[in-house]
Amino acid sequence: MYTIAETEIFKNKAAKLLKEDERLFFFAQLSQNPYAGDVIPNGGGLRKIRVARQGSGKSGGYRVIYFNILVDGLIVCLDIYAKNDKENLKPSELKSLKGQRHDS
Repeated sequence: MYTIAETEIFKNKAAKLLKEDERLFFFAQLSQNPYAGDVIPNGGGLRKIRVARQGSGKSGGYRVIYFNILVDGLIVCLDIYAKNDKENLKPSELKSLKGQRHDS
């Protein structure tokens, strides 16, 4: 199992989108399978994983952007958003998230 870290941006957004039990369940699943998310093209190792929303499944749920520092036993959650808010990250958002890898 790996340790899950959260950026402030992730914490704030997750608090609005996920119930505490959903958040903890997601973290447990991710720590058991840190490669679960798809690698984002040109994302510098960032991954995007689908998280089911209660009552709607994965397709209408949330997306979490994260990266792994597995040699240190760490998975860092950078961002979360509802799929109905946006399908993919804008290039400027991706660039900003890539920069956060070094701030963690």
